Order: sequence, then C-alpha cells, then structure tokens
Amino acid sequence: MTAMHRVRRFFKSGGTTAVLIVTAVVAALALSVVEFRSAQRARRDRDLTQAVYNDNAEILVMVREQASLAGDSLDRALAASPDSLGDHPYIVISIAENRLWLKRGASVLFRTRVATGTGKYLERAGGSRWKFETPRGRLVVLRKDVEPAWVPPDWHYVEMARKQGRKLRRLERGQSIPLASGAVIVVSGNEVVTRYPDGREVPFEVNEGKEITAGRELVMPPIGTTQRRYSGVLGVNRLYLGDGYGIHGTDVPSSIGRGASHGCVRVRNEDIETLFRIVPVGTPVYIY
Repeated sequence: MTAMHRVRRFFKSGGTTAVLIVTAVVAALALSVVEFRSAQRARRDRDLTQAVYNDNAEILVMVREQASLAGDSLDRALAASPDSLGDHPYIVISIAENRLWLKRGASVLFRTRVATGTGKYLERAGGSRWKFETPRGRLVVLRKDVEPAWVPPDWHYVEMARKQGRKLRRLERGQSIPLASGAVIVVSGNEVVTRYPDGREVPFEVNEGKEITAGRELVMPPIGTTQRRYSGVLGVNRLYLGDGYGIHGTDVPSSIGRGASHGCVRVRNEDIETLFRIVPVGTPVYIY
C-alpha cells in the first residue's frame, strides 16, 4: 500500500477525529515557528547590543538590563557595574531618562539631567528628510571647544521658514536679492550685507530666530559667511563627539530633562562648565 493510500484510508476511517488531530499538529508547528522567530529576534537584539558596546560590553549590558527593570534605579546599576575601564573616566547617557553620569570605575563623579533629540522628522520638498535623534552607541570626546559657534545646517532654515510661513531662498556668492527700498542683499567678502544705492554696506546681525528676511522670503546664507555662524546657542563650552554631535550648554535651559534637541546632548551652562573642566579628550561616551 502506497503512502498516499494510507493517508486516504486514515482520513476515511478517522473522520472528524483525524481532521482534529491534523489541525492540532499544524497549530503546534505554527506556534513552534513563531517561538523560533521570536528567539531569533531576541538573539539578534542581544548580539547587536553587544556589538554596539563591544569596547565595554559588560558595563553597558548590565546598565541597560537593570535600567529597564528598575527605571530610576540606574544609579544603583551603574554603581554595581564592573570596573572594566580601570581608572579611566567614562560618560553614560540615558536617552529614555534624559540623564548623564560621569563615572570612574564604580564611582559616580558627576551626574545631571540633559536634553536629547526629539526623534521627530522634517521633510523638504524635493526629497530631503532629516530625523532629529541622538545617536546611540559608543562615541568619544574628540575635542573640547570654548565659546563654540553653531553653523546652522540647511534643515535649520527649512524649519524656520516653515515656522514663519515664508518661502526659503538660498543666497549664493555673486547673486543679489533686491529689496523694496532699492537696496540689495549680497555677499561681500565673508559678510552678508545690505548694499544701498549709494554704495554703503551694512552687515546683517543674525542669531537663532533672527534670520535674514526679504519680503516673504527667508534667506539662507552661504556657509563660510559670518551670518552662517550663531554665537551663544551652544553655551560656553562643548565636548565634541564627531559628525556634528556634542555635549554642550544651551540658551534654552527650560528644555533640559526632555527630548527637545535636534540630536546633540544639551546640559545647563553651569554643568557643561564642570564637565569641560574634569572630562579629558578621549573619554568614552556610551549613549543608549
């Protein structure tokens, strides 16, 4: 008797019972597949975490696991972490809790609240898209800046034009934007100026929220001009982490403790002064 004949005879003689048995077997197999895939995802997440923190996996995995279970008890998790960095300081930043710890071994040297990325998106007609999130993983303090200036990226002008209900216009060197008074906006040397018919040139004074406008247009200055550098926005000091990210002060202290930045880690100005003084270049920064 062939296998196919045996299967047919089984269903013919078993009737409903046979159908129920087969259904149960199929359901069990489906459940096994789901559990297997879930286990695969769990292992993948675990391996990814270990890869991200491969320079200090024991500390960061313990911090993350205990923080997820204990919430605000991250202080205790950090205090109990193994001293795998020896006597070297390192920084841990929790995006979920908006907190920062400077540690050496098992000792907490300094702690404070921070502001991190909002996680929001900004899209521009033509395909440009930005996400304002703080990068996770292991970074390093590459340099320490005094009175850092902020060079606004293109997204800043896209965002401000949208907020003000204006059309965005990019100013290039050699171009001019006419004004109703007969004057023009031009680039003169490293300055964006208003050039009047009599030849006078008056540079624009700009800062965040005080951009150059011409009628219903918001003007984006060329990079390299004075008007593409804002003072005071980043506080008095910055610990630069690379790729445009840093730990710095802020001119909006009310943002501390929330997801409020475009990706950098903000702290109060008095806190960045302290960190600037005691954190050496080369210090690892673990963000999760």
